[in-house]
Amino acid sequence: MSERITRAQIPMEEMGITPGSACQGCGAALAARLAFKALGPNVIRHGVPCCPDTVTKTPQIGTVFEGGGALLTGTSRGLKAIGREDVLAVGFFGDGGTYDIGFQGLSAAAERNENILVITKDNEAYMNTGNQRSGATPKYATTSTNPVGPKSRGKEQPKKNIPFIFAAHYVPYVATASVAFPEDLIAKVNYAKTITGFRIIIIQSPCPVGWRFEPEKTIEIARAGVQAGIWPLFEIQNGHDFKLNYKPKELKPVTEYLKPQARFRHMTEAEIAEVQEDTTSKWQSLIQSDEMGKVLI
Repeated sequence: MSERITRAQIPMEEMGITPGSACQGCGAALAARLAFKALGPNVIRHGVPCCPDTVTKTPQIGTVFEGGGALLTGTSRGLKAIGREDVLAVGFFGDGGTYDIGFQGLSAAAERNENILVITKDNEAYMNTGNQRSGATPKYATTSTNPVGPKSRGKEQPKKNIPFIFAAHYVPYVATASVAFPEDLIAKVNYAKTITGFRIIIIQSPCPVGWRFEPEKTIEIARAGVQAGIWPLFEIQNGHDFKLNYKPKELKPVTEYLKPQARFRHMTEAEIAEVQEDTTSKWQSLIQSDEMGKVLI
């Protein structure tokens, strides 16, 4: 598992492009900045359609949504063939390229345990094309394809549990991270660099435009998600070894995360209570897993 670092240990060299193609307050751009600081220059960044795009100074190559896993695989095997295993094949994908359209290729790469690192910036919808719902969109969130109306309460289905889905492939490393906890994020990237095989880090990356909050609130929103237990920070190794990285004495109410986002402002008290109950139940399961050091199936 990763080892904790201090803020003073965060690398100073910037691998990101400023201002790049990001909106104000873009959580995904911050995720890229932090992750690629830790990765350093010996990286080939792979992309699929997502936002932001031109975010790092590293060599980059792109493909269609469905091709992310295959392209990463080809690069990794090519680097091995020419003896350049010091260079990392890294995917920087969105939730659509991980949870949905790109899942088949990534699942196949995970099943084969390809030597690749996937970094997913999860902003919970297809933001670059207008905030359409994805498998990462949480229940009750309003999107352009799940608007609130007389017959709709926003998205009907819960968010897909992608970390545990990839853990069920028994890959070497799965982790969640948040832009509000940079030391934890960078520590996990540092650790993932040292592992051979399939690794994936999913970073919650709030989107002010799609989530509908003021751009200066990005870190505040992300931190509230972690503190409320909606976005827990954890690591899973080899499909079973489990570690919870952040354990507050008491979770904050989910309202502290939901209320500042206009995508949830239509929710009733009963719907909020449902989210609170579900979050509390899942948190208790995570605490039990952490105490045992094993994933509870």
